[in-house]
Amino acid sequence: MPGLHPASSTIGDILKKHGLVEPRIKRKRVAPYSQPFLSCTKPNEVWSADFKGQFKTDDKKYCYPLTVTDNYSRFIIRCDGYLSPSLENVQKSMIKAFKEYGLPRAIRTDNGTPFASTGAGGLSRLSIWWVKLNIYPERIDLGCPQQNGRHERMHRTLKEATALPAKKELTAQNKSFREFIREFNYVRPHEAIGNQTPYDVYESSSREFPTRLSEIVYPDRKIIRKVKSNGQIKVNGKFIFVSELLYGEPVALEQVEDGYWDLQFGNVGLGILDEHCCKLIKYDKFYG
Repeated sequence: MPGLHPASSTIGDILKKHGLVEPRIKRKRVAPYSQPFLSCTKPNEVWSADFKGQFKTDDKKYCYPLTVTDNYSRFIIRCDGYLSPSLENVQKSMIKAFKEYGLPRAIRTDNGTPFASTGAGGLSRLSIWWVKLNIYPERIDLGCPQQNGRHERMHRTLKEATALPAKKELTAQNKSFREFIREFNYVRPHEAIGNQTPYDVYESSSREFPTRLSEIVYPDRKIIRKVKSNGQIKVNGKFIFVSELLYGEPVALEQVEDGYWDLQFGNVGLGILDEHCCKLIKYDKFYG
């Protein structure tokens, strides 16, 4: 009858019957790198790092306390007060920690600088360095400090003991931090670890801090590309932007569908590289 149109599903059935419609590829529903945090069943499986909220010392200068703890034993690895929360300051403290205690399997942080960025895989210059040391950079969800609850509780105790009131200047404040660490690690028992001290439970990592970084090695099945100075890699004749932070680093490709590649840097998934539109897609958008 005039004005009537067949339903879209009827049209679709007719087209499919005559082989005029390509079947839609069904994708896996779980992204391969949405993995949970690593377990904490022994020392050095997961460390936590964060800047406890800054405050002013009596000389009116800001103190930014960087703290690093072992999640299993509660042992405080570092507590260093700085005048700024810079990459250089964090790296300086981390080098001291790695040389003294060895390397953890993972380091858990929030999403602030210098721990993370808005670039591919959330990687920053700091976390890229960790990946090259074969340390997995874990990041808590936005607005979920409870995912780093042990570290947050230590921060409250640290503030009460050392910053209420604050000291005269940074040197005195750092001295107070060191005194707090000695008591917290070696004197104060913790109910969560059987009323032992963190020192009783903690032991150094068997993974030593290397004198030089070795290049990341990938399985033979993966295709390797070096990131160019403009942050791009070349795939089947097409240039696709990944991240300028990864300049000179090897990234690995593994095909998941025709024209779609799982892109990885070391132990971190960066996303799905779409060869058709020449861009990197986040896992949750690709897998739905």
